Amino acid sequence: MAKIIAIVNQKGGVGKTTSCVNLAAAVYKLGKRVLLCDFDPQANATSGLGVDKNTVPNVYDLLVRPIEPKKAVVSTPYCDVLPSNKMLAGAGIELISMERREYRLKEALDALSPDYDFIFIDCPPSLELLTLNALCAAHTVLVPVQCEYYALEGLSDLMNTIRRIRQGLNPQLGLEGVLLTMYTGRNNLSIQVAEEVKRFFPGKVYATVIPRNVRLSEAPSHGKPVMAYDAHSRGSEAYMALAEEFALQNR
Repeated sequence: MAKIIAIVNQKGGVGKTTSCVNLAAAVYKLGKRVLLCDFDPQANATSGLGVDKNTVPNVYDLLVRPIEPKKAVVSTPYCDVLPSNKMLAGAGIELISMERREYRLKEALDALSPDYDFIFIDCPPSLELLTLNALCAAHTVLVPVQCEYYALEGLSDLMNTIRRIRQGLNPQLGLEGVLLTMYTGRNNLSIQVAEEVKRFFPGKVYATVIPRNVRLSEAPSHGKPVMAYDAHSRGSEAYMALAEEFALQNR
């Protein structure tokens, strides 16, 4: 059965989708069976792995229609993908009237779980019903944190949401780890933010940090993870190191 990891931060621009795409691809490259579930209506993880945003069926169909989950999975050279598209934006409203609305994604991923070692969920940048579905489906949460001034802004809200979900909807939900992104080692602010995050999440911050890197920004426009676009870039090396650290913690 797969371990399901939700990659979540309601603050936009923190490298959430970049981390989801590249960590999933790097873990797959290590020989694991990996599914990336794109649960963001922007569908950037979908296109970032070379899958058409208009692919049907997709994760929206899994939520609102009785279809077999395997029919929505798309295979790519980098990992399997459960694609998203803009229709998912309206799913939050449609889910309101449905039974077990918080568990619709969980039920779909549980059906797919035996085929994988890890399932990564790319969550939308907000704390609403879609994200709630992802947190109810997940075993753990991975939080990317940008090394900039407002890094910790909103993180207390996220941790409060996780605590509330643990109390009722998903008691087993744990913290997988915290990932520092857009790190500049020569920048005092990056160093200060890293220290502050480590104080906020003692023992849960990955040793690997993700640097600012042009190749990381360019890769999605080519429909590839960075290790397929430029395997020798600093961004590629960082995500491979993260995958190895992640795999070591999940032996």
